Amino acid sequence: MFLYKQACIRRLPLFSSRQVESDLVQLHPGENIQWIKTEYYVKKLSLSLTILLVGILFGAAARIAAGSKVLLQEDGSIPRGTYLDGELELQVTADMGDGAQEFQIRLYPKLLTGEELETLAAEFLEQLPDLIRGKNQSLQKVTEDLELLEAYEGFPFRVEWSSSQPDVLGSGGTVRMPEEQVEVELLAELTYQDYVKEESVRVTVVPPVLTPQEQFHRELEEYLLASEEEGRREDQWILPDRWQDHEVSWSQKVEDNSVLLWAAALAVTVLVYILSDKDLHQQLEKRKKSLQQEYPDLVHQLALYVGAGMTVRGAFQKIASDYERKQGSMDGRHPAYEEVLYTCRELKSGVSEGAAYEHFGRRTGRQEYIRLSTLLMQNLKRGNSTLLERLREEADKAGEERLMQSRRLGEEAGTRLLVPMVLMLAVVMVMIMAPAFSAM
Repeated sequence: MFLYKQACIRRLPLFSSRQVESDLVQLHPGENIQWIKTEYYVKKLSLSLTILLVGILFGAAARIAAGSKVLLQEDGSIPRGTYLDGELELQVTADMGDGAQEFQIRLYPKLLTGEELETLAAEFLEQLPDLIRGKNQSLQKVTEDLELLEAYEGFPFRVEWSSSQPDVLGSGGTVRMPEEQVEVELLAELTYQDYVKEESVRVTVVPPVLTPQEQFHRELEEYLLASEEEGRREDQWILPDRWQDHEVSWSQKVEDNSVLLWAAALAVTVLVYILSDKDLHQQLEKRKKSLQQEYPDLVHQLALYVGAGMTVRGAFQKIASDYERKQGSMDGRHPAYEEVLYTCRELKSGVSEGAAYEHFGRRTGRQEYIRLSTLLMQNLKRGNSTLLERLREEADKAGEERLMQSRRLGEEAGTRLLVPMVLMLAVVMVMIMAPAFSAM
């Protein structure tokens, strides 16, 4: 508002478009044009400043992010990182007066000295049992897989593993449970550039302590695997009916989604049943809106035909016949004209005019139609000579109501557009910022 006032004081052409003012006059007839113009420009300026502010903030964030990645010093030096930082991709430009040339360089971290490597290797080997034991309590009682990795966080070494008993403990750390306790020697080879160091680690793999039920299950499983392998040349694989003095009855477990489908069907049924009432209410509301939108045209036609000398009944029949004739070329059904057609059929069936007009107003359920039916019934009872004038007044009033309704719908549509506009702004900002942050 402050900026707009200052612009008006200085008569800046940015806020004095004749076309805009003309459009606002047509969109808001009868209203104070200065208030409408001020509201329009203030909202427009507010949205523009908001977008500008958001853009400045994102631009500042991008500048800070880009500045944090600049490693080149004023004296031309670039500090190397440690082995914890890893290697970096740098793009540098050489300006030699007659032209600039760009170079893509991979900057490696500072190499460790032999003394530093020995210190780190000793620290790594000291922590090695804890690094590889995984979920096991100790390496002297291994029942779970070990964590034999190629690299460990905090150390620059590449580790290659080998096992003396690969059928019991693989080089990847996988444990295959033996029948009895087995001693396994793991050999770890540490490499860094030209530095190589080997270290052996002794591990004891023990069979897990099983409960009688677990032992029974394990033995039966081993028997089934062996039986299936032996009978692969047979047409059928016969499962045992007895195992260790126990009679066994077998059943196959298959994926059965029937219960899930039944539950889903029940849920959808209940949902459809509940939402049907809501859909019916929405259809009713849609009909009411259509009736409200069609009312001005209907009253204008009535006033036109009555003014031309027709009776009210004749005007209704004329409107109904025109609607029936054009019905094939019209899109959808028009509830107001359907009610007029229904009223004419009532009149043809012998219903009195007053009753037919009363039914017409009640069926619509709209206040304006009830008001019109009351006006028509009064004309029949009292012989109102001012019917034409009253119809014209009603037509003018309906036109004003339609204009107000259209204006209100336009304001609601403008409000709804703010959300997609903000989302589009966010998408554009993400598209701009994502490459900058991904390169960090």
